[in-house]
Amino acid sequence: MQSNNSNTVTKIFLLGFQNLHSFKILFFLLLLLIFCVTICGNLLIIMVVSYSRSLHSPMYFFLTQLSSSDILLSTIIVPNMLHVVLYEGRSLPFIDCLIQFYFFAVSETLESLFLTVMSYDRYQAICNPLHYSSVMDLTFCLKAVLLFWVMTFAATLTFTVTMSQLQFCGPNIIDHFFCDLDPILKLSCSETFNVKLEDMILAVPFMICPFMVIMVSYIYIIFTILKIPSTTGRQKTFSTCSSHLAVVSLFYGSLICIYFFPNKENVKKILSMFYTVVTPLLNPMIYSLSNREIKQAFKSLRAKYLLHVKGYSDKKVK
Repeated sequence: MQSNNSNTVTKIFLLGFQNLHSFKILFFLLLLLIFCVTICGNLLIIMVVSYSRSLHSPMYFFLTQLSSSDILLSTIIVPNMLHVVLYEGRSLPFIDCLIQFYFFAVSETLESLFLTVMSYDRYQAICNPLHYSSVMDLTFCLKAVLLFWVMTFAATLTFTVTMSQLQFCGPNIIDHFFCDLDPILKLSCSETFNVKLEDMILAVPFMICPFMVIMVSYIYIIFTILKIPSTTGRQKTFSTCSSHLAVVSLFYGSLICIYFFPNKENVKKILSMFYTVVTPLLNPMIYSLSNREIKQAFKSLRAKYLLHVKGYSDKKVK
């Protein structure tokens, strides 16, 4: 799996989950089901928001972008993971490993940024309702989304290129189900200080600052909600951001927990599976099941579709 001439790693072998034995097929089918539901669920969110005028607001516009990043994450991780589980490991070219890491990093960064701008949207809607429409206008939303996509792809590309300049001379085995940063760096036989430093620097604007913005936004939101005199009013206001808060807790909670177990590979695999596989599955479920506006829009869209099908069938019969 390595080049004999240059002693440079040209292929990577992913160990995945060892010792599954009789649970292998069951685990494979479960992952396949999760992947199908994840893709369909996020596509459904995008379709419902796009075709329902009642959902043409900044919050739901950013939700479609969040769903797009979830689709990207699930597509780059789960199909490869299915192969790893079914065949108890997988060999892939080193360049493919870097490409997988690149799109994984892009999707995780986008999720962080979109969750941040969604929290800012909730802050403006609850704390500054009189200025909401002037601040969260179409121009701001389009500029924010374009900036996030371009900035994320460019910054991640720069970081991945820096990683590719390292010397990888073996071993070529990664005890993981996908090409994450730490497992890749462990394969390097050159100094990785600059890469780790760049990773820490990029984490500030793309992970740490967004998390702080979310925390501050919700502190202001909570204080504003507590000032509402009626219990019904407080519950109604809080319900507008409960879905977003649940998604934020899932995303950042799993990322924070993974740093508590730096040397526990099995625990890290489980936590990694949570934010790469489970979170993209739960995000559309949380918004569709707990959000009244999305449920109503879905019912309306479904009714229009059935009416259209019925009308088409009646014309065909005539």
